[in-house]
Amino acid sequence: MPHSLVTGGAGFIGSHLCEALLACGDRVTAFDDLSTGRSENLADSVQDDRFRFVRGTVTDSDALAPLVAEADRVFHLASAVGVRLIIDQPVRTIESIVEGTQRVLDLAAQSGKPTLITSSSEVYGKGSQAPFNENDDVVLGPTSKRRWAYACGKMLDEFLALAHHRESGLPVVCVRLFNTVGPRQTGRYGMVLPRFIEQARDGKPITVFGDGEQSRCFCHVADAVGALVKLIDTPASFGRVVNIGSDEEVTITQLAERVRDLAGKSSSIEHVPYDQAYVEGFEDMRRRVPDLSLACELIGYQPTHTLDAIIRALIEAPSSSPPAA
Repeated sequence: MPHSLVTGGAGFIGSHLCEALLACGDRVTAFDDLSTGRSENLADSVQDDRFRFVRGTVTDSDALAPLVAEADRVFHLASAVGVRLIIDQPVRTIESIVEGTQRVLDLAAQSGKPTLITSSSEVYGKGSQAPFNENDDVVLGPTSKRRWAYACGKMLDEFLALAHHRESGLPVVCVRLFNTVGPRQTGRYGMVLPRFIEQARDGKPITVFGDGEQSRCFCHVADAVGALVKLIDTPASFGRVVNIGSDEEVTITQLAERVRDLAGKSSSIEHVPYDQAYVEGFEDMRRRVPDLSLACELIGYQPTHTLDAIIRALIEAPSSSPPAA
């Protein structure tokens, strides 16, 4: 049976990916330092004797090297996550993204292991022409705005992955994920949908940052991880960057209203200026809508969960917010 290594395997997406790989018949090793991931996310996976968890950081080559060597394929998801962490800990954000990916790619290239690198829709930066295609030009804000450090880090990941593909033929694909949501995601690091749901559940005001006219598309984690598994098994994807998400667009104010209404609550909706929510001069993307035509061409990808269905399921699910630190 194939042996898959998942860095960031205890994270929100990583833990769902581990379950999907086990369901496919793989042996799975999850590697995570638990800085943002949680061992509770692996409660189901650890019951399977084909699963192993190793605690460690992707910047530690000595710990990572034997895991990459014994794996048949590598899913690299380990990364700093969330706008809040980017603003509050920019050094950690940049180092964990760029150095971690460099270690993974260097080790995978030694034996030509099929590798998947998760990137982000953040890479599209301040671009305004939606839907975003993988070949579109990228417009980022100035380096004085910490907001763009994450996008730049993920761009460097993609450049490095594609350079390995060109120079050594490493079978690698980069996946730009668009606002993946679902069970186990928390609002702790600025994730908007779980934050809205927790506020509505508690009967508190739902706080929308900015004017609320910025729009996003929310993809269920099951659709996203299914695509990751298919892409790494599709040779035509190697050396490519591929969008994965949903193309059902909604403004953040509309999202707040839908959460409130589907929860059956009467929470008010309050707008909080970006300067107050984050830092002075914070910049955001106005639209974030993926062009999914390449994913459809490569693996027949189509999102299967509507936004209302996602919201209802998350409202009905147990709270996934961790205890306060």
